[in-house]
Amino acid sequence: MPSYTVTVATGSQWFAGTDDYIYLSLVGSAGCSEKHLLDKPFYNDFERGAVDSYDVTVDEELGDIQLVKIEKRKYWLHDDWYLKYITLKTPCGDYIEFPCYRWITGEGEIVLRDGRAKLACDDQIHILKQHRRKELETRQKQYRWMEWNPGFPLSIDAKCHKDLPRDIQFDSEKGVDFVLNYSKAMENLFINRFMHMFQSSWSDFADFEKIFVKISNTISERVMNHWQEDLMFGYQFLNGCNPVLIQRCKKLPEKLPVTTEMVECSLERQLTLEQEVEQGNIFIVDFDLLDGIDANKTDPCTLQFLAAPICLLYKNLANKIVPIAIQLNQVPGDENPIFLPSDAKYDWLLAKIWVRSSDFHIHQTITHLLRTHLVSEVFGIAMYRHLPAVHPIFKLLVAHVRFTIAINTKAREQLICEYGLFDKANATGGGGHVQMVQRAMQDLTYISLCFPEAIKARGMDSTEDIPYYFYRDDGLLVWEAIKTFTAEVVGIYYKSDQMVVEDQELQDFVKDVYVYGMRGKKTSGFPKSIKTREKLSEYLTVVIFTASAQHAAVNFGQYDWCSWIPNAPPTMRAPPPTAKGVVTIEQIVGTLPDRGRSCWHLGAVWALSQFQENEGLSWTPALQKS
Repeated sequence: MPSYTVTVATGSQWFAGTDDYIYLSLVGSAGCSEKHLLDKPFYNDFERGAVDSYDVTVDEELGDIQLVKIEKRKYWLHDDWYLKYITLKTPCGDYIEFPCYRWITGEGEIVLRDGRAKLACDDQIHILKQHRRKELETRQKQYRWMEWNPGFPLSIDAKCHKDLPRDIQFDSEKGVDFVLNYSKAMENLFINRFMHMFQSSWSDFADFEKIFVKISNTISERVMNHWQEDLMFGYQFLNGCNPVLIQRCKKLPEKLPVTTEMVECSLERQLTLEQEVEQGNIFIVDFDLLDGIDANKTDPCTLQFLAAPICLLYKNLANKIVPIAIQLNQVPGDENPIFLPSDAKYDWLLAKIWVRSSDFHIHQTITHLLRTHLVSEVFGIAMYRHLPAVHPIFKLLVAHVRFTIAINTKAREQLICEYGLFDKANATGGGGHVQMVQRAMQDLTYISLCFPEAIKARGMDSTEDIPYYFYRDDGLLVWEAIKTFTAEVVGIYYKSDQMVVEDQELQDFVKDVYVYGMRGKKTSGFPKSIKTREKLSEYLTVVIFTASAQHAAVNFGQYDWCSWIPNAPPTMRAPPPTAKGVVTIEQIVGTLPDRGRSCWHLGAVWALSQFQENEGLSWTPALQKS
């Protein structure tokens, strides 16, 4: 009688093992075996991290094995089981692997295909077509779209982490409890001792060092020592944690009535400001998105303020970017002066602090939340809804959106919800961050997620003119590496453009992203369908780059650049100055966040910046490990 060797691998995460009864059936082209209980006498099977082998003898020839059916039945109490994979050694010595990487819950049943990637057109056998169809039918019931806030990209239909499909939940929800882990972060940073003085001001800049953990030879310490310098200020627009806003100024905007006379002491080439613009030496960062956004009012005892600055920058003879003019709001006027490096020291410093605070808000809510987390969740949901596990594109993408849906759900539950932790420290809390995302959706286009095109659109693509833009240089290399890889994968499975067009699962995936994720807006430029292998490769590169390289670039440097509070204030407690010559050091310190909000902020950026093994795109990667 034919005999098969079955190897079963159980996951290594917490509670992955099971004491339940596990039965296996083999489905072949010539027949189906009876159920076999996988059990070794006097041996504890299916322990966490275990790899168990069994000999399964069948009564008659089964032909080519097409499916493996696993059934779990209660032993004492329901005991969930995480099955990684099953390998099968056939009587003729062949090895077939059946990947699973899923939880089997309750008295569950799961049917597995072998791990070879297959397009729908490759499946000619009815039972395999049926398996493919049933998998997607089940997934579409589990992964449903929901509008969390009007105007947002649609997200997963789950009120809390426990509502998510079991397979995409974190192994330990405790690991992503934002309340718990903010507290842990503050304990690790020794800053809880300041919380009893929550609403009191610091005494001076040096006072901030009391909550600042200096780590030798790191960016954070360098920022603390050089944050007041114009060179450090300008450098951050190129290589800080929000290097996506700066653009070459092609024409001075009318709303910034700066003249050559105002900035001539900053211009090193003996040219007029207009001539510097023509030569490509002037750059601009415009925070107009913040104009009119409501500042946080969740704490009636503390007023909080926002500004919408315009910052003009200059490439000096050393090819370094430095600020030369700052206007703190969008409409020019007597009470909205243009601040200059030639102004009094504290006038200029406070103007730069306001820009840094505005940059923090745009970074956290738009660059980080919207343009990596929420966008990647859209790709992830559409992938689960329309690409079966056997599809090569599913196999390519699934690792890159790992944990994205779960961490975003946890964030909506605790962090960015009404009265969530985001409200504790940020001036855009209390609803301002929602308004920002709603506005920024107008600029969230497919082409803006294509890294080379985004760089070019801002006029920042010339390596000769802008030699120290490492975000651009490294990003382009990573983009090209990913695109080369995706093109090779696409070429393996799609032998012609027509095969791309005829892959209905792929087309449904792309359409779902457009219709639900991007709300069907034509102006978004997201494709409704993909017709060529080249465009498919580009699309896959967008998905992978956004969830991996782009997220890493704008997430993991947050402690480096934002832990020194005056360099990235999460809130300001006084309105922007309306006149020059009146700013004092005391006024600046009184404008910066109080002790409590500084502590919350520091705990947040510390937690956000940690990296752990098995990292997927996450809001708080340090908090995933159980």
